[in-house]
Amino acid sequence: MIIGLTGGIGSGKTAVSDIFHNFGIDIIDADVSSRSVVEKGQPALVDIQDHFGNDVLDSQNNLDRAKLREIIFQDPQERVWLEELLHPKIAQHIKDQLEASKSPYCILVSPLLLETEQKNFCSSVLVVDVPEELQISRTLKRDGVSEEQIKSIIAAQIDREQRLEQADQIIINDGSLEELKKKILVLHTKYLDQC
Repeated sequence: MIIGLTGGIGSGKTAVSDIFHNFGIDIIDADVSSRSVVEKGQPALVDIQDHFGNDVLDSQNNLDRAKLREIIFQDPQERVWLEELLHPKIAQHIKDQLEASKSPYCILVSPLLLETEQKNFCSSVLVVDVPEELQISRTLKRDGVSEEQIKSIIAAQIDREQRLEQADQIIINDGSLEELKKKILVLHTKYLDQC
């Protein structure tokens, strides 16, 4: 059984997946897969460099993710180009990770789960939800980027109502870590019963 875990930026996907991991559940993270396919020496990085130029590389010739993010969130056509290049490669990497999972069920964490074909890997969709103001304040604190950039990322993601409509389960993550752990324990027990 594969549980797709998603939510907007700053919703607490990592906190949720960390708790599941502490319960012995394998976590497959689409962000990790997205970084793997653009590592130095990977064909996708060459394609990105050819398309965007050397400005998207740092001094060690690794992808400058912040610079690339700035470009693609200012130009939707560039974002589409990048997604068309990377999504199939990321999907294959994720599929390989899911097939290697050994826990009773596993969690696929993906901010773009519902916008991509990744949702087709999943038996169930779990959405972590918080009000937009909390998304912004958490992300400002965590990433040190501008509020304007956070709002453009939120705007580029599926909207909150659509995300919630596609959820099989929802965790409201606006309380303490202890409250979050209790909510996840209930879900963990339910998922184990379904395995």
